Amino acid sequence: MHVPDGFINAPVSVATGVVAAGAVAVSLRGARRELGERTAPLAGLMAAFIFAVQMLNFPVGAGTSGHLLGGALAAILVGPYTGVLCVTVVLLMQGILFADGGLTALGVNITDMGVVTTVVAYGVFRLLMRVLPRRRSTVTVASFVAALVSVPAAALAFTFLYWIGGTTDIPIGDVFKAMVTVHVFIGIGEAVITAATVGAVIAVRPDLVHGARGFAAPLKLRVDGKLVDAAPAATRGTKTIGVATRSTRGLLAAGLLAALVLAGFVSYYASSSPDGLEKVATDQGIDRHVKEHASADSPLADYGVKDVDDARLSGGLAGVIGVGATVVVGGTVFWVIRRRRDEGGDTTAGHADTPLSEKV
Repeated sequence: MHVPDGFINAPVSVATGVVAAGAVAVSLRGARRELGERTAPLAGLMAAFIFAVQMLNFPVGAGTSGHLLGGALAAILVGPYTGVLCVTVVLLMQGILFADGGLTALGVNITDMGVVTTVVAYGVFRLLMRVLPRRRSTVTVASFVAALVSVPAAALAFTFLYWIGGTTDIPIGDVFKAMVTVHVFIGIGEAVITAATVGAVIAVRPDLVHGARGFAAPLKLRVDGKLVDAAPAATRGTKTIGVATRSTRGLLAAGLLAALVLAGFVSYYASSSPDGLEKVATDQGIDRHVKEHASADSPLADYGVKDVDDARLSGGLAGVIGVGATVVVGGTVFWVIRRRRDEGGDTTAGHADTPLSEKV
């Protein structure tokens, strides 16, 4: 759903740029409360993973494809404020390096794909977590529904922006119907990817899932034939802490490897059909005034390496470079946020790294 230059007029593009800048500023402050020593690296990996999975367009029928937006996944795993920043980093990398999503439309894309999806998804997720039974499987179910809802919500947001600032005179009812219909189907794919990823992480490290805090039963030990709560991890010696640290590093390494494989190899087999917005734009005539991307001459434009003739190698190299650049930029951003929090003496963020078994 990357909006190119020329779809939305200058005044609305500027206005959404202001909204996006404000949202990023608020998220920078909010992320200080969400990021801890172990979750900050996870946030950088989250951005790289979203970048990789967005390269995997999946078919949704009628010559249309879709891809992960990522707002729901990021919000649930690393928190809503950090989630907005994750998607923003991805959109910056895509727009600047890969000519994907217009630069003048960057505010539109951050507002739509970063803010709307994250806020809507996390709101739905928290609501479901309040009303559904308190068990671990609830997190996966809530993740599925939240992701499913977030995609048509983003389609509605784009429709609204087009209604007030579209550069072509197209009946808004036609745009609304086409956008929502196709993105409901794309939302199903988003929901499956999100639920599967959240479920995989919560199975091995539930303490690193932001949205799952407080939803795990305390660790029990049998003492003299009776089950008692285990002592908190911090008081059980450095051996336990060391195991957790190694486990976190293992998860990060596995996640980075998965992102590199997805972007560097699996992306070659992604659907080549236009995504939902591209299909609607072509069918409805929204793209009549589309402009060439300012980074069209980038050596990585269109997710290929310039002067590399082999399509598989070109796309794979571009994907690996994109994952590497995103994890470096994202990791640096979140490291700086955490450092500034620590230097400022913010003690409210310490809960971010506390195991679930200590919060119940």
